[in-house]
Amino acid sequence: MTEETKRKVRLGQVVSDRMDKTVVVEVSGPKRHPLYKKIIRRVVRYKAHDEKNECQVGDKVRIVETRPLSREKRWRVAEIVAKGEVVEVSPEEITQEDLDKVMPEKKVKEKEAKAEAEVKPEAEATEEIKEEIKEEPEAKEKAKEETKAEAKEKAKAETKEEEKEETKEETSE
Repeated sequence: MTEETKRKVRLGQVVSDRMDKTVVVEVSGPKRHPLYKKIIRRVVRYKAHDEKNECQVGDKVRIVETRPLSREKRWRVAEIVAKGEVVEVSPEEITQEDLDKVMPEKKVKEKEAKAEAEVKPEAEATEEIKEEIKEEPEAKEKAKEETKAEAKEKAKAETKEEEKEETKEETSE
């Protein structure tokens, strides 16, 4: 067994480094759907062994398949291809000016106006539904009476037709 087996190699981005000597690497790539032939972006997350805890969130890393190191770890970090820049901002550092830049007040006011407009028709609709529910038993009774009357009329019409046919048969004999 002097021959080395070819190991799988993946290139991905570190999404979590909270565990000791372990990083979660997200590998994404296009894959063609077998039936519909559409190209789908497939994302797989691997837990990889990072012996020196060098990797940080946002780093591009190359991982290599290895023997099972734990229940879910079957990969190890071969090298850090590029260091990622992740800006961490604490809530105290965010000011109202920063929020205004990201979300101007106009957009906030428009959203509030839309929300109010949506609430009003719902209130009107609930009132209409309540009225319909009150009227519903009366409408059902009317419908029942109408169907009964229609059934009686049909029965009368059928009996008249039968009598006419009988009289025609008697006259023809």
